[in-house]
Amino acid sequence: MPYPPPSRTPSGPRRRTLLASAAGAALLAGCSAGADSGDDGPSADARARARAARDSRGLLARYDAVLVAHPALTDRLRPLRAQVAAHAAAFEDGTKPSPAASKSSAAPAPVPAAEKDAVAQLAAAERALADRRAKELLQVPGELARLLASVAAAGAAHAYLLTEVAK
Repeated sequence: MPYPPPSRTPSGPRRRTLLASAAGAALLAGCSAGADSGDDGPSADARARARAARDSRGLLARYDAVLVAHPALTDRLRPLRAQVAAHAAAFEDGTKPSPAASKSSAAPAPVPAAEKDAVAQLAAAERALADRRAKELLQVPGELARLLASVAAAGAAHAYLLTEVAK
């Protein structure tokens, strides 16, 4: 009966180990450097926060214009306006406001003379902003995406409530 040949253990790493190591190194290299990794300007997160804060401040200016033109709506609009102000503050929390963001870049749209039309215009502004934020939240990282989703949902609720007020 012949003896089996002695088992030889290969010297050095196995092929699977090398392939796994190369794949892992490629993944790490791909995750560590990106287009936004340079320090030449604000991050995409900071730009998205600044844009969201600016949008909320613009919506707040619309509420203020409607309240000045139609003081009878104060009791109905005050809670919604307070929430929009809280949204703006949440987006600005922990960020340095830029000089351009602190200035009002555009005057709010003129307020219609009829209360129902003014409230309908506010509802349309809330709906449009909520839709933009819902699309944008897919392009931003975790915590900011959650904040955008929450504020977009609140904006959609505001649009619904304002539509009911306008009826």
